[in-house]
Amino acid sequence: MDGIDRARRIALMNQKGGVGKTTTAVNLAAALARLGHPTLVVDLDPQAHATLHLGLDPGALDHTVHDALLDPTSSRDALRTIADNLDLLPAETNLAGVESELAAQPDRQRRLDFALRALPTRHEFVFIDCPPALGLLTVNGLAAAREVIIPMQAHFLALQGVGKLLETVRLVRHSVNPQLTVTGVVLCAHDANTTHAQEVVADLDAFFEQHRDHDVPWRDARVLHPPVRRNIKLAECPSFGQTIFDYAPWAPGALDYQKLAEHIAADTDVPKVAEPTEHPAPEVHITSPAPVQR
Repeated sequence: MDGIDRARRIALMNQKGGVGKTTTAVNLAAALARLGHPTLVVDLDPQAHATLHLGLDPGALDHTVHDALLDPTSSRDALRTIADNLDLLPAETNLAGVESELAAQPDRQRRLDFALRALPTRHEFVFIDCPPALGLLTVNGLAAAREVIIPMQAHFLALQGVGKLLETVRLVRHSVNPQLTVTGVVLCAHDANTTHAQEVVADLDAFFEQHRDHDVPWRDARVLHPPVRRNIKLAECPSFGQTIFDYAPWAPGALDYQKLAEHIAADTDVPKVAEPTEHPAPEVHITSPAPVQR
């Protein structure tokens, strides 16, 4: 088994935009890198926000994750070093056309998995920033991941969307990736003092607790702590191409992501990963299941 398969591959997923998904992927990865863990960010979003957040111009890159999806052996060419212990597979806007480009490929849902296996073996953590849409790119992210973290804000409508996300994870686990599990929810832009936020968090806690004895990918999921407090510095730092630790290391957002990274790093029970099958996996067809009920 190669080194990348000993890494914790974590997909950041939410079909709603603007919830802190890319912010969490980038800053959580940066925090783990600061702790001494070699970490990779995979920008799987055609908007290339993680790439911009880490200071690269998507239009000026010779090789990106788009090339790696078309030819997984080229992933080494796309790999970029951002800082000590922090690497990036960047995105570009052409990534939006990958679904049609891969339409005739029988292994189109496993391309990212193959690309990661072709990389050097140094990474301990891989964060996959999935696009805010449940299409082929997101399925590739889930097929390559071993865990899912859902960044969200503690709002009622966001709570309703969690149901569809979890059912998508269950579908991918059943069809493509039997090792996929949901680690939990990261609360972003959080204000713990509002009654509404407290009620939503209580609903999430109760929902996860109800499924502890069920055979579902989220049976061990939880609301991860600490929540990431609402902080304008987190919104500002992407425009400077910097992580929160470079831009405002004293800000509450930096302190929260650092603490969250410490908790994630402390969970070292990482299962071994089987090699991919030689035959194409069944096609995943995403449906719209019922939402989480309050």
